[in-house]
Amino acid sequence: MYPRQAYWLALVLTGIALAIFGYKLVVLKLPIQPNTTIDVWDIEVQVTFTAHKLPVKVGLYLPQTRGRFDIIDEHFISGEYGLAIQQFATNRKATWSVRYASGKQYLLYKASLRPALHVTSQLARKEPKVKQVDLSTAKRVAATHVFNSVRKHSADDETLVSQLLTELAANKRDENIQLLLENDTSSLNRATLATNILAVGGIPAHVVHGFDLKPLTRKADRVHWLEVFYKGKWHEFNVADGSQHIPENYLAWWRDDKPLLTLEGGQNLNSKISIGINPQFALQQHLYIGKQGQARLIEYSLLSLPIETQALYHVILMVPIGVVFLVLMRNVVGIKTFGTFMPILIALAFRETQLAWGLSLFIIVVGLGLVFRFYFDQLKLLLVPRLASVLIVVIMLMGAISILSYKLGLPRGLSIALFPMVIMTMTIERMSIVWEERGPVEALQQGFGSLFVAAIAYLLMSFELLRHFIFVFPEMLLVLLAITILLGRYSGYRLSELIRFKVLSERR
Repeated sequence: MYPRQAYWLALVLTGIALAIFGYKLVVLKLPIQPNTTIDVWDIEVQVTFTAHKLPVKVGLYLPQTRGRFDIIDEHFISGEYGLAIQQFATNRKATWSVRYASGKQYLLYKASLRPALHVTSQLARKEPKVKQVDLSTAKRVAATHVFNSVRKHSADDETLVSQLLTELAANKRDENIQLLLENDTSSLNRATLATNILAVGGIPAHVVHGFDLKPLTRKADRVHWLEVFYKGKWHEFNVADGSQHIPENYLAWWRDDKPLLTLEGGQNLNSKISIGINPQFALQQHLYIGKQGQARLIEYSLLSLPIETQALYHVILMVPIGVVFLVLMRNVVGIKTFGTFMPILIALAFRETQLAWGLSLFIIVVGLGLVFRFYFDQLKLLLVPRLASVLIVVIMLMGAISILSYKLGLPRGLSIALFPMVIMTMTIERMSIVWEERGPVEALQQGFGSLFVAAIAYLLMSFELLRHFIFVFPEMLLVLLAITILLGRYSGYRLSELIRFKVLSERR
């Protein structure tokens, strides 16, 4: 019963870890690579006009907080102007106002946007009202004729809209379409006309105005597409070809037929829209989103801790990697070591000393410590005083090596102070006991086995990609726990034993 529980527990732990990992990777899009960057778009809208000693009110539509992009930061430079931001059903608008202004005026809006973690659904709470169109009798008749003609050649609302936009973009147009276009074949006029024709047929639609995000653009190009409501949600259509493919770099700014800017109390209104790209580390942007409450799993993760604490956990979370490797080496390969945690703690010390210096310093301290340990054994000391004596000797040796290396101009030798002195003391004690009971060969095997495991564990724990992966996805420690549980049930031959007993198999 209990052995079977171990397998089920390992399976459950792995399932939980992979579920959380999949959610972070697919939904939250946390980066696996440590230096992954994302494109953050910086948009600047400069507004200039002339005021004539009158109250002034300037209206500017703002990009939406939902859609393909998330607004991660925005600033308004308003001077003495008051600022009010209003949220409407389909738009967001800023209004600058002042009681008195004279001369040349300058206002600025800046925003930073990044690709959204997930595109917000276009579902509507209730069906929107059909747009009221103001058409002459002749144009209304022409619009009705065009709608009925397109309707006959379509199977549903989707194909109806696609067919309509295709007809409006065709080189050879119906005479009714020519009347409605009035020789203006721009994408904006075609999109506006499409909403009017659909309104005549009772289908809600509106024009979406936006910008084509291109790096280092001093004067951004405005783009327009269509949103049509059917089947309980809004659907996007490309005005150029009638498809439902809108380029990913199109930023929706405002909707309907109103202009981007409005002005009361002045004249000579001008605007300049600039776009730049600013690559930033993806992990920082995900942390910002978590702090804004958009991703609770990020907000309550290691990423939300202070930077100093995060640096500490970058080290701590690598210990299980070394421990699992140690279990593999001892239980599967059959390498002998002193204790369970000594090689891992030594590997942590190697992070400061570097591998070559760490191995050399460790061998020197342990070798000299063994000499003193054998001498103390001749004095017939009790266990606790003997351990205390060895500890004092280890500290004295560490101090002597630090002074000598400093005088010789070898700064790496100073890092010996970071070695775990208690662990080295216990290693010396354990090694001396094995030396007395099983001989020097066994003691040296376990000593060099410990150093080998510590060296490989250090290399694993220093792997930047692995350290980043475990820190961002700490739930994968559950997988390591599951592996450790399964290894705890392994009772087969170790690889070293297969080599050791190879002669017996050959005799058979």
